[in-house]
Amino acid sequence: MEIVVNTRLLLKNRLEGIGWFTFETLKRITEKHPEHHFVFLFDRDYDQDFVFSDNVTPIILSPQARHPVLFYIWFEFSVGNFLNKYKPDLFLSPDGYLSLRAHCKQLAVIHDINFEHYPKDVPFLVRKYYRYFFPRFAKKATRIATVSEYSKNDIIQLYGIHESKIDVVYNGCNTEFKAISDNEKAQVRAKVASGNDYFLYVGSLQPRKNIVRLFQAFDQFKKSYSSDVKLVIVGEKYYWTTEIKQAFNEMLFKNEVVFTGRLSTDDLKQTIASALCLTYIPYFEGFGIPILEAMNCGVPVITSNVTSMPEVAKDAALLVNPFKVAEIADAMQLIYIDEKKRTELIKKGELRKLDFSWDKTADLLWSSIENTLKIK
Repeated sequence: MEIVVNTRLLLKNRLEGIGWFTFETLKRITEKHPEHHFVFLFDRDYDQDFVFSDNVTPIILSPQARHPVLFYIWFEFSVGNFLNKYKPDLFLSPDGYLSLRAHCKQLAVIHDINFEHYPKDVPFLVRKYYRYFFPRFAKKATRIATVSEYSKNDIIQLYGIHESKIDVVYNGCNTEFKAISDNEKAQVRAKVASGNDYFLYVGSLQPRKNIVRLFQAFDQFKKSYSSDVKLVIVGEKYYWTTEIKQAFNEMLFKNEVVFTGRLSTDDLKQTIASALCLTYIPYFEGFGIPILEAMNCGVPVITSNVTSMPEVAKDAALLVNPFKVAEIADAMQLIYIDEKKRTELIKKGELRKLDFSWDKTADLLWSSIENTLKIK
């Protein structure tokens, strides 16, 4: 078979959630299926590390698609013209964008549709593009894959897609995320948090990640319980809004907050493994990979009781209402003072993490590919 793949998010040292999904699944699928030929479509110079095997042919199509107008040009014209000329058996798009002009079968991986629920969290032009095109992509797709039952039901309800057209392909976790020794933890804490324990957030800094209430909850925790605990924020200021900036500036304990920016995989896994707890409380999430990363590192988790997060964490995390600052602060205090609760959550996380792996994800995505190809 000839399978063309949208790989524009495979960016060296800049992989985000969907980029990691693309990397981990395609690496396994291409190596496991040498009988098929894969064409990877990039929108800029690519790193050779992303050409996973001999059955992969990389092609660069311009322009670089990093703006709504360029999204449209790249997918509708550059990609659309290529697909109609090449006539592959399938076009796979791990970030959900399709070409409405293409005539081949198309499989879209739509991770979530947060922009339908919280449109103001997304810049104006991007929001307009998403809300116009993604319902059309969903209807155009021969088949859809998504990363949780929550997202599947969301797509069904908002876009009117029949449930039989959607496969759930859960995310996995890099096997490099694992527990480390007490000595290693002490070294990381000395480097990251002046030798102190710390609560940890991992992810892009954008409104739906609920950074504002995390700041407020940490302030409340520090006021009610005197301690040297820090709050470490790992991630880029993707949409550092006026509201987020104001919330930070109003903190009484803002000097106890550490911003690391983006970390390498090696630094990230050590930073997670050395944390007192992962405090990951978005008010909307299609999956939430950091939850798995923390569980794999033997670190307790506080996460939200909304959207996909209870589905991913189940009973292996403290679930809180992400809109209630006091509830988040109370959970932070419980984790800090109750060693028994921390141990209980770590043990439950060790069991829960076994349900997820990138090997399983790749196999599920391949099954979705096969299901798509069977459709007449």
